[in-house]
Amino acid sequence: MEYIMPFVPDAIKNIPTHMDFEGQKKAEKSFQVIIILFAVVGFLWGYITEYFSQTLYVLFAGVVFSSLLTLGPWPMYRKHPLSWQPARDENGEVQTSSASSGSSQSKSKKKKLKD
Repeated sequence: MEYIMPFVPDAIKNIPTHMDFEGQKKAEKSFQVIIILFAVVGFLWGYITEYFSQTLYVLFAGVVFSSLLTLGPWPMYRKHPLSWQPARDENGEVQTSSASSGSSQSKSKKKKLKD
């Protein structure tokens, strides 16, 4: 995958691909409500027309619609980002950049935690 990344345009690299926890909750609730509504409407329509296939077509349309609405990381699902605490080094001081932490520091942290 790393050999492909230099050829990917910056516009595609900058597309956000995350969804916060509140957005996940909203997407799950929307997915369930849409599926239930389409299932009820599909059942009624299939009962009226006396074709079970019509019920399945309406339900399938609901699945496609809810998938388009909830699977993508739309901006409405990214309104509550998490605020992470700043990283600390071995001495308990806040680090100013993430580049200063190396694998040797993480090994010594694990060693201190074991002791």
